[in-house]
Amino acid sequence: MMKTTWTAALRVDDGFRLEDVDPGGTPGFTGSKQQGEKELAARREHLGDLQERLFAGSRSGEAQDAVLLVLQAMDSAGKGGIVRHVVGGVDPQGVELAAFKAPTDEERAHEFLWRIEKRLPRPGFIGVFDRSHYEDVLIGRVRRLAEPAEIERRYGAIADFERRVAASGIRIVKVMLHISPDEQKERLMERLDRPDKHWKYNPGDVDERMLWDDYMAAYQTVFDRTSTPVAPWHVVPANSKWYARLAVQELLIAALEDVDPQWPVADFDVAAEKKRLAAS
Repeated sequence: MMKTTWTAALRVDDGFRLEDVDPGGTPGFTGSKQQGEKELAARREHLGDLQERLFAGSRSGEAQDAVLLVLQAMDSAGKGGIVRHVVGGVDPQGVELAAFKAPTDEERAHEFLWRIEKRLPRPGFIGVFDRSHYEDVLIGRVRRLAEPAEIERRYGAIADFERRVAASGIRIVKVMLHISPDEQKERLMERLDRPDKHWKYNPGDVDERMLWDDYMAAYQTVFDRTSTPVAPWHVVPANSKWYARLAVQELLIAALEDVDPQWPVADFDVAAEKKRLAAS
């Protein structure tokens, strides 16, 4: 698989319409589920190698770059699976995960991006946002938690913020995991059918389902207003969990290959240390 195939198939460009995306599709990959799972396992080592090189630079102080994976989706679309099966395949000490919930009173007292900026990944790290600043223009718009003029202002604020973040050396990978209402219903029903899944069920998810069309319209506006050359959106069909994981893995690999991290050069005399060690 070529990374250009994935980015071309999943990237939100001018003229993109969310309604045209088949949540059950597998754009960029023509193999079977079995082949996809094998590919996921095979590419895990390459992803891990790239991440280790990136992190090694942070230990030496040479790292200037980082990667930020932003995950947005309707409930049960598979964000947790991406964290476990894709990001979980790399060294956890080089990963910084932030799961943004409803803002606290302190956070509400600041500009909405204040809490986001505090959790940006340090140089040499992969940051993961499980939900993000986009909640403020998704649920904020659908649930009318802010005035329309304020929502409109936030689109511009986000675009400006992401330009600054990208200029600082952070590669931004924005992903919307796109599932169908029927697939979501099946996944939520499974959580109710299995006692070991009850802890994952939130009665509020059914309330949000009733606003599905409003959320899809809100996502379309987000794509129209905030998919930029330095921080493009990618829409990943997510009815097939194996495909969504494979696609996000490839997007992360592409971002890390763009960074092209190198092993830091030793700041000591290697030959001399070999002699000292042999004599010890």
